[in-house]
Amino acid sequence: MTTSAPLPVRPDAAAPLGERVLCAMSGGVDSSVTAALLKDQGYQVIGAMMRFWPDEKREATFDSCCSPDAAYEARRVAEQVGVPFYLLDYREPFQRHIVGPFLEEYARGRTPNPCVNCNTKVKFDELVKKAKMLGCRYVATGHYVKRVENAAGEIEFHRGDDPRKDQTYFLWGTPRDALPYILFPVGELEKPQVREIAEERGLLTARKPESQNICFVPGKVQDFVAEHLPQATGFIREIASGEVVGEHLGTQFYTLGQKKGLGLYQSHRVRHVVHLDPETNTVWVGDYEDCLWSGLKAASANYLLDLAALPRELEVQVRYRTRPVRARLVHADEHGFELAFDEPQFAVAPGQSAVLYHGARLLGGGLIEDHSRDLPALKAAPRRTAAPGSV
Repeated sequence: MTTSAPLPVRPDAAAPLGERVLCAMSGGVDSSVTAALLKDQGYQVIGAMMRFWPDEKREATFDSCCSPDAAYEARRVAEQVGVPFYLLDYREPFQRHIVGPFLEEYARGRTPNPCVNCNTKVKFDELVKKAKMLGCRYVATGHYVKRVENAAGEIEFHRGDDPRKDQTYFLWGTPRDALPYILFPVGELEKPQVREIAEERGLLTARKPESQNICFVPGKVQDFVAEHLPQATGFIREIASGEVVGEHLGTQFYTLGQKKGLGLYQSHRVRHVVHLDPETNTVWVGDYEDCLWSGLKAASANYLLDLAALPRELEVQVRYRTRPVRARLVHADEHGFELAFDEPQFAVAPGQSAVLYHGARLLGGGLIEDHSRDLPALKAAPRRTAAPGSV
């Protein structure tokens, strides 16, 4: 599409102009434009960046949106826009709510998503509290999410207009009572439009590349996990028979559905990781069909509407960057929910988020629980008398 005419973003009709807003600024282009648009709309904007990096920052960590350089750039942008700026110290909550649970989940044989946890436990919990302390009515971020007021006057979160950038997946854990106090000025824009607005205003972040990696992880996740969790050799077993078909250095190094790098004795056989069992230190593998889930159960649920209003037929997204799939709500309570997929889904990973939608509307979500499986009895592993032909 062409980007010659950036769309203006209207102020929230329900919010009187002049209201104070705490704008989360990461040093990226999205939050920079967010601050500028809010200022144009007549809000009293206070820019703030949450400091997560430790005093002794490791090389290749916090190098993009959460770095000292990014804080400097965010402060410079605040000066360009003409708003005050604060650097808020959230190192301790970040370690407690994000880094610690990230490693704990891998130790449990699960696959966490720290960005979901960060939005839930830090940005839209701790930051909302800070906004109230500063006398701000609203918190604003550069997420590509649409804030919609329904006929009953309630605030809903909808997918952003740029399908490539929609970030509702990460916000399912937002406390429902916080919805009326969160603004998303770029939710109705596409990324090229945001960059064009930044260029026209001369914002120094206009061409800044996006961050893609987990901010606190230097390099590969597997290396970070290996550094913090003890390695323990164990067996890889066939899910159908219990037969030992390989060895591993720790269940934390595997994810459901994985088929490469398994190091099986018979490497010509295509096998996928089907189940991880840290208690017995076993990696279970099987056929593609063994990785298909007919449904899922989720815990630690959060709903953005009344529980009784959850539709029986809805869509669920089980990974970021994948399309939502149709599902039927089997059961839901304040703790969690159970879904049945219209079509079986491959390698639904425990620890990841199951995010619920009805059309474009975000309904909530929960953390995926593992299947309860009838596993083969563990037999003594055969003694290897020779190295396998290939691993």
